[in-house]
Amino acid sequence: MNTLFRNSRRKGTQGLLFWREVGKGTPVVFLHGAWNDSSEWVSVMESLAEYCHCFAIDLLGFGESENPKIHHSVDLQVECLADFLKALKLEKVYLVGHSLGGWIGASYSLKYPEQISGLVLLAPEGVEVEGQKEYWQKGRRLFNCLPPITKFFQLLSPLIKSFRLNDKIRDDLQLRKKFLQYPTASNLLFNRQQPEIEAELLQKRLYSLKVPCLILQGGQDISIAKARSNTYAQHIPNVELKIIAHGENNLPESCTGVVAEAILDFINLYSVD
Repeated sequence: MNTLFRNSRRKGTQGLLFWREVGKGTPVVFLHGAWNDSSEWVSVMESLAEYCHCFAIDLLGFGESENPKIHHSVDLQVECLADFLKALKLEKVYLVGHSLGGWIGASYSLKYPEQISGLVLLAPEGVEVEGQKEYWQKGRRLFNCLPPITKFFQLLSPLIKSFRLNDKIRDDLQLRKKFLQYPTASNLLFNRQQPEIEAELLQKRLYSLKVPCLILQGGQDISIAKARSNTYAQHIPNVELKIIAHGENNLPESCTGVVAEAILDFINLYSVD
């Protein structure tokens, strides 16, 4: 499909934001995952452009948006989103968020429910589940690992005869590479002080979410991701949880057609003529 995207930038109160825009009709704002940028939504937006006015933002500190030397938080991302919607005069929108974007989208919907027609969350972060603290600790350890130590394990890996241990070292090195590629995400998710992260978690507030919500979760995703989606579904009053059986951890790109169809069905269900 040859869809013409419009790329734009605007200076916000915290820094320059970049976004992709396409289509016309119902406004839908897409928030990308922790280990990506707005490009992960391009195929979904192409599928929806005939029906919706789609906006996909590079969150502050990601992609082509500015990465100012400030202390990043979910609340800061929420206020950047508020500035964006105000600047574009988008009074009421559907929010679609993946992973970290889901956490930000849900936080925004709790703070500014009057601006949200509906919320779609794909494998959202932002709630505490079993194994969460171990996940934080591992992420913090890998992200902050000193380069000489990393180099040592890279050299050691081929010499280790235990395939299981060798695979673990390889996987950890790949994770560290990803964490370093997305430092803002790493700092937000597990490199802040524990009390600050916990204060922004949503499991104790989701019962008050006033907007309709659809949760999309890959059936082949890791167990902690599935546990988070189940926690959201258990606490939100007006919610549907849809499992995409063959989906893994990159639903916007690997299950584009299913995701786009689910979003459009959700919008049609709650749109007011």
